[in-house]
Amino acid sequence: MTTASPFRTELRETLKLALPLAAANMLQMAVYAIDVIFVARLGQSQLATSSLAVSLFGLLAWSFCGLTGAVAPIIAAELGRRRHAVREVRRSVRMALWLSVACGLVGMALCMAGTRFFQLTGEPPHLAEQAGAFMRILQWAMVPLVAANVLRTFVSTLGRPVFATAITALSIGVNAAGNYALVFGHWGAPALGLSGSGIASVITACITLLAYALVILSDRRLRRYRIMGHWWRIESTRLLEILKLGLPIFSTVLAEAGLFGGAAFLMGRIGELELAAHAVALQVAAFTFQLPMGLGQAATIRVGYHYGARDVAAMGRAGWAAIAVGLGIACISSSAMLGMPVTILSAYVDTTAVANAAMVALAVRYLSVAAAFQLVDAAQAVAQGALRGLQDTRWPMTIALLGYWLPGFGTAVVLGFFTPLRGMGVWIGLATGLAVVATLLLIRWSRRETLRLTVAR
Repeated sequence: MTTASPFRTELRETLKLALPLAAANMLQMAVYAIDVIFVARLGQSQLATSSLAVSLFGLLAWSFCGLTGAVAPIIAAELGRRRHAVREVRRSVRMALWLSVACGLVGMALCMAGTRFFQLTGEPPHLAEQAGAFMRILQWAMVPLVAANVLRTFVSTLGRPVFATAITALSIGVNAAGNYALVFGHWGAPALGLSGSGIASVITACITLLAYALVILSDRRLRRYRIMGHWWRIESTRLLEILKLGLPIFSTVLAEAGLFGGAAFLMGRIGELELAAHAVALQVAAFTFQLPMGLGQAATIRVGYHYGARDVAAMGRAGWAAIAVGLGIACISSSAMLGMPVTILSAYVDTTAVANAAMVALAVRYLSVAAAFQLVDAAQAVAQGALRGLQDTRWPMTIALLGYWLPGFGTAVVLGFFTPLRGMGVWIGLATGLAVVATLLLIRWSRRETLRLTVAR
């Protein structure tokens, strides 16, 4: 009987973890896509308003999720060192939940200043006011959203990623029902328009958090960790450990999300039509990104587990297996964007409507650039995940801060405002930043001395 090679075995284990996580990520994008689909029916002005507000809200939410998500490599390493590290895992998750509440409250305070922020960035006054008002509704989703991400990390690292998939599927139904009822006034609910979409997002975030809590209580393996046991106790050493790893991840996510959020602000200054087209095209690119993102999350867990076990060879196999699959998936998504862009866009907007013709034409052009950066986007996502498994977060942070903002945002500003390219120039800037970061991260990972040094520490 032929024994599978260690690489094939690692590839299989990575896929077992990555596929449910990637599916959950894609379903999460479907949750966001529902908002776009409903808001797009209200008109281009409402779509532009929503895009501007969500870009800032998403920037804050994803950054805080990156900070609290640092608990993943910590839990994985604890399990790798000692399989039944119940107490250590419980302490880590408890401190991550404490941190999620604190981050959520900070995020809410920042959301309340949304209008002023949009005004300072030079957005048109009416757009800034409307986007700020929308953010004051969305802010109530911040705490449950960040806390739910911690629970998702816990169940996934403990080998139950399918729960994340199922709960996210549930949230799609909740968000769709909420938008259907509150945006257009169905089922006896008031027709609240754009505000109704924001309220639906808040309801969805709360139900998602509740669903994770119920799943953890009902599953025997998860329940034994009693993550809410002695919830009032502070574990200062563990909290500092999460912050030590998490703050560089926070900065990395902030740099990347800030690049894309900044692109939305640039588009808003170019014109509402460009911003609306950008919002739709970015939804497509973000949707396809969820597959390599799931692989990056799986790489963090698998590499982190081997890191805890101090198995250098297995760390390398786990990272390269995830990178190889991520690049293969990126080739498929890139081909789809180039081959059938209008068909893909029709999932978000009515591509046959005359009123949408100019927006669709621009979105198709933006997708051609998105197709070009699929490979580098996948490479940077998986490489970052693998390095996080090694608890190496400072170098990726430095690479992200420099790569996204100097060549990336700088190119977007120059080409978007000082050349005839306008919106296309902004998208070329996005591709440039991603390419630089991906190259440097792969160099960082490929230096096998990094693996030996982290094990020796």
